[in-house]
Amino acid sequence: MASTASSAAPARLPPVTAALAFTGLVAVLVSSCTATRTGSASSGPAASAESARPTLDRPHELALTGLDPCSLFTEEQLDELKVNSTPHSEHSGRQGPTCSLDVDRSSPYYSYYVELVTEADLTEWTQGPRAEEVMVNERIDVESYPALLHYARGSSASDCETLVGVARGQTLRVQFYPTDPGEFSQARMCELARHAATLAVKTLQGRR
Repeated sequence: MASTASSAAPARLPPVTAALAFTGLVAVLVSSCTATRTGSASSGPAASAESARPTLDRPHELALTGLDPCSLFTEEQLDELKVNSTPHSEHSGRQGPTCSLDVDRSSPYYSYYVELVTEADLTEWTQGPRAEEVMVNERIDVESYPALLHYARGSSASDCETLVGVARGQTLRVQFYPTDPGEFSQARMCELARHAATLAVKTLQGRR
C-alpha cells in the first residue's frame, strides 16, 4: 500500500522549469495590465474635445440686425428704469444704432445708451482688437447669455457698460453714464447697466 501512495504523488518540476513557468505567468499578467491601461487611455482625446467646446453658449440667437434700439423697452420697463423723456437716437461716437434713455428731471442725472453692435463678437473685448489693458472685464451672464461688465480700471468711476453676446458676431452694449459720476459707486453703475441690459434681452426673447 505504501508503494501505491508513493506512485500517486504528483511529480515535482525541476527548479529551472518551475522558474521559467513563473516568469511566463508574470509576463502574461504584465501584458494583460498593459493592454488594459492602453485601452482606457484612448478615452483621453474625447475628454479633451469635450472640454474644448465654445464657452459662449447661449439659449438662442437673438439677432440685432435691422432693429431699432429704442424699441427694446416697453413703457413699463422705461418706468422701471425711471426714464422720464422720450427715447431718442444717439449717433455721436457710436459703432452701431444707439438709443439714449435719459433720466434728467431731478438729480442725480444720468443716461442709458443702448447700442446694437452687429459686427463684433463679445470675445473681441477680451482677446480681440477691442481688448484694452486699462479696462476691466467681469464675466457675468444676462438671462443665460454670456456677458461682461466693462469699465475703466482705477479708483475714479465714470461709467459702466454691460456687453451681452446675444448672437454670434453681435453684441448688445448698454452703457450707464451719469452726469456727475461722484454720485454713484462703480458697483452701482454696473448694477444699473446690467439691469437695463437684462430688460432689453427680455424684450428680444419675447420677439422670438
